[in-house]
Formats: sequence, C-alpha cells, structure tokens
Amino acid sequence: MVMKKVDIILSLLAGEGVAGLVYGLILGSGAEEVLGVKVNFLGWFLFIFLPILALAALWISYLIGKKFLFIFQVAKFLLIGVLATLLDLGVLNLLMWIFNVAAGQTFIVFKGISFLGATFSKYWGNKLWAFEQSEMTGVEKEFTQFFIVTLIGLGVNLGITSIIVNGIGPQLGIALKVWANIGAIAAALVGAVWNFLGYKFIVFKK
Repeated sequence: MVMKKVDIILSLLAGEGVAGLVYGLILGSGAEEVLGVKVNFLGWFLFIFLPILALAALWISYLIGKKFLFIFQVAKFLLIGVLATLLDLGVLNLLMWIFNVAAGQTFIVFKGISFLGATFSKYWGNKLWAFEQSEMTGVEKEFTQFFIVTLIGLGVNLGITSIIVNGIGPQLGIALKVWANIGAIAAALVGAVWNFLGYKFIVFKK
C-alpha cells in the first residue's frame, strides 16, 4: 500500500470544498459581526488551512493503515462522503438556480436527482479509491447492493434522529435547536458506521 497522487488530490479537493461550504454559510449568516473577524481574512484562512488539515489527516491514516488497513479505508471513505455531499449540494443548488424553484414537489424531484448523483459518485469513489477494486464484472449487482446499503443507512440516520429528537427530547436543559443538531450528528455517525461496514463486508468484500 502506497500513498498515491490521487489520494493527495482528492484530499485537497475535499478540504477546499468544505472550506467553500463553510465560507458560504458564514457569508450568509452574518457571523462577521458575531465573531469579530473579517470574513475575507477568515475565508483565506479556511481555504488554506482545511485542505492542509485534510491532507495531514489522510497522511496520518495512511501511516497507521500500514498496520491496520481499515484505518486508511475509513479515512478515504469519509473523504468520499464529503465530496459526495458537496456534489449533492452543488447539483441541488444548480437545479434551484436554473429553474428558480426552492420548495414544493419540484424541489423534492431536484433533491432526488442530486441524491442519485451523489450516490453514483460515492459508489465509484468507494469502489475504485477507498476499497481499490477495479474489476468491472458484476457491477450491476454490486451497485444494487450499494444502493440498498445506502438506503438502509438513510433509514438508520432518520430513525436515530427521530428517537433522539422526538422520542428522548432535550435533556439537561439543552435548547431544542441545539438538541436537534446533537441528534442529527449522532445519527450521521451511526449511519456512517453502518455504511462503512456494509460497503466493506457486503458490497466490496473480496
């Protein structure tokens, strides 16, 4: 196992993509007044720091992965997830911009299209990069398994979120919106664990 150019390129792209997303959220939130930091300066910091951070994290996982391969696979799996999420948001926003629609049934169609695009990108990214499987035989069956695992992961995500937010409810005096975010983060982590195990041991098992 060696660190390849594609590993470096994709990790830097993921870092830049996250920087762009965070910077866009900051611009639209008025955080400049709250943080007391010039947005332009913060943008430069994000676009330089986050790609370096992503590359450093991948490099560390590569070193650990020499002894425990799954660590390097997990790191690449997470980067693929970041890139796919960025693609999902990019396609969704492009469709909303082209058709000037941001709600209703048409929006749901747009979200379905962006989800499918992200799922295709995750499939090929995980197959060719995270789990390094280049054989093309049985791709149809493999993608069907991948899609089913991903849908189950979505169900797990929504289920955990519902249990924490609607079932358990806010605890220790935590505000409802903060608790909702805690539920969403916890659900995302559980869903990510399911997806990784499903991809590794069901979809891309050797």
